[in-house]
Amino acid sequence: MELPPLLRRLVLLFLLLLLFLSSFPSSKAAATTTRTTQNRMPGSVFTRTRGKCTPQFWSSGREAWPRMVPQESTVSKVFGSRVNERYGSDLTLLEATIRNYDEENGYPRLLKQASAALLNSYARKGFPYSAWEIKTLVIQALVSEEAANLQAQLFSIANEDCD
Repeated sequence: MELPPLLRRLVLLFLLLLLFLSSFPSSKAAATTTRTTQNRMPGSVFTRTRGKCTPQFWSSGREAWPRMVPQESTVSKVFGSRVNERYGSDLTLLEATIRNYDEENGYPRLLKQASAALLNSYARKGFPYSAWEIKTLVIQALVSEEAANLQAQLFSIANEDCD
């Protein structure tokens, strides 16, 4: 027995609708995916998802800063008065981690990476540098842009490898 043309079209439409709807996840799965995504990416969709020791991480506010170095601490108070010439007396550590510097200029890169390294030395067990080492290495690296670039690179490697 053959179905009438109208009924055949309705059955075909129903099957296509079922096929179309089956391609979407169930509402429970969609809710779980959305909840997982929201937990992983607070705030904006464009939240940086780099390591937990990078300047980007520390500037994002996803973790409280160590009490030893509040966000409002000035670079000159943390690293000493010798950095005043290069960075000024009112630049804060938070500003140093936020700024996007020209990759060619070693002094700003040094400050950005050293700030993150200092925070890591207080907040992460097993970080390869102590706070005093970082402060000393920053002062020593200010002798030339080449030295600043090299030390910034070493801090960057330590920051990227940290857990």
